[in-house]
Amino acid sequence: MYCVGIDIGSTAAKVIVMPEDCQDVLYHLLMPTGWSSKETAFSIKKWLNERNITFDNSHITATGYGRVSVPYANKVVTEITCHGRGAYYLNKKNCTVIDIGGQDTKIISVEKGMVTNFIMNDKCSAGTGRFLEIMANTLGVSLTEIFDLAEKGNEVVISSMCTVFAESEVISLIGNGSPKEDIAWGVVNSIVNKVCTLSAKLSPGDDSFFLTGGFCDSTYMCEQLSKKLKMNVESSHMARYAGAIGAALSTK
Repeated sequence: MYCVGIDIGSTAAKVIVMPEDCQDVLYHLLMPTGWSSKETAFSIKKWLNERNITFDNSHITATGYGRVSVPYANKVVTEITCHGRGAYYLNKKNCTVIDIGGQDTKIISVEKGMVTNFIMNDKCSAGTGRFLEIMANTLGVSLTEIFDLAEKGNEVVISSMCTVFAESEVISLIGNGSPKEDIAWGVVNSIVNKVCTLSAKLSPGDDSFFLTGGFCDSTYMCEQLSKKLKMNVESSHMARYAGAIGAALSTK
């Protein structure tokens, strides 16, 4: 039997396939969610069937923003629980998980794979992947490029916590001739500040930090979070799949 975890987020869908003992990852898939979570779910089903993974030989758990749109899932589990379990699987120790998603940011305290506490940002998209995407588009660069630019930039303060007003600040900075590198620094710094404010509300104590979500490949983001939090923030190239890994583990 296979253990399958499906995490349909607001911007990206992730799939993990494990053997029954959940000791390894056999397959993984990353794809845009698109406009319809239900259509994404059926695209995932087709991908699984092409690998001879079916409802009859697997246990399937869905999580994430679109978890209710996976009709062939055996069960659904909240993304908080799945991210906690997935992060512990990858990190192998108690930690505070920083998950910067497309539409929200979550700070999750995890002990032995169990969630002990968590906090999420409010309804505003500031400090999320969507915020960074909007700012990158305004600057005319990709998400990867904005981190590369920020690493070369000097301090510029973007004070607004509202995405709409922050975008106006960026447009004004562009109009005033501020270098892209400096504006990129300000954009990334505003996300780091938002994460640190949330973390302070949770009061995670002396736990280590583990970054999941779409920014997990950014060494610069880990460095800036570590500097601001005054603790080491680790990650993994598989950390974007933490929710899907946790869902696969939840089939047990």
